[in-house]
Amino acid sequence: MSKPTVLSSLADRLAKGDKILSAWSSIPEPSVSGILAQEAFDAVTLDMQHGPITLGEVIRAIPLINAAGKPALARLPVGEFQNVSKLLDAGVSGVIAPMINTMEDARRFAAYSKYPPMGERSWGSYGALGTSGLDANSYFKAANGFSLSFAMIETREAIAILDDILALPGIDAVFVGPSDLSIALSGGALVDATIPEVDEAIRHIVARASAVNKPVAIYAQSAERAKDFFALGARMVTLMSDTGLMRAGAQAAIKTIRG
Repeated sequence: MSKPTVLSSLADRLAKGDKILSAWSSIPEPSVSGILAQEAFDAVTLDMQHGPITLGEVIRAIPLINAAGKPALARLPVGEFQNVSKLLDAGVSGVIAPMINTMEDARRFAAYSKYPPMGERSWGSYGALGTSGLDANSYFKAANGFSLSFAMIETREAIAILDDILALPGIDAVFVGPSDLSIALSGGALVDATIPEVDEAIRHIVARASAVNKPVAIYAQSAERAKDFFALGARMVTLMSDTGLMRAGAQAAIKTIRG
């Protein structure tokens, strides 16, 4: 039986080298993510690290995203690896773990992300199994290939061990946090994701990841920066936020009306 369309689509497209544009949602109302999924985004990412959206709200949003034919991703709060399997069981196609600064962080994340023998993910899939249309054993055999783990690279410590993180079985991709990276690279002097040092670091990360055929994803604060990041070699970019998109749309409409 073929792999599930929605759940495998992100992994399949990244493997082909497609450019993935994801919405970014953190409003604690699942219907907002469902609305974004109806637009021409390739995926929707749900942010539990900095957004007020909770695990329960994320789990309720996932079926709405998948029902629109789009893969869902979710970013964990720092260190909450115990929720990786809950998110994968609920039907996300990818989990993003912030502040992966040590190999122990990376190993723990990988272990929670993958079924044995690669990892230690325990069995209990419900939403993902139902969405997949596969029987239990077929899902079990295929899930390690399409349930993606993204380790965030956003500190000097992470950059220093980047090759080791990329080489770790169970880590499928890296995700760059440009704002935190700017803090680290400026020695804590400022938050500015547009400084040249950030782009230089992204080039380095893309080069090292490309050498082992692993994709790089990046958060973009604007459409302009999203284009820049694709040009730098990112295979997936998450755009702004639901609140940012609403504010930008409101400001554009008001400017048109009032001049």
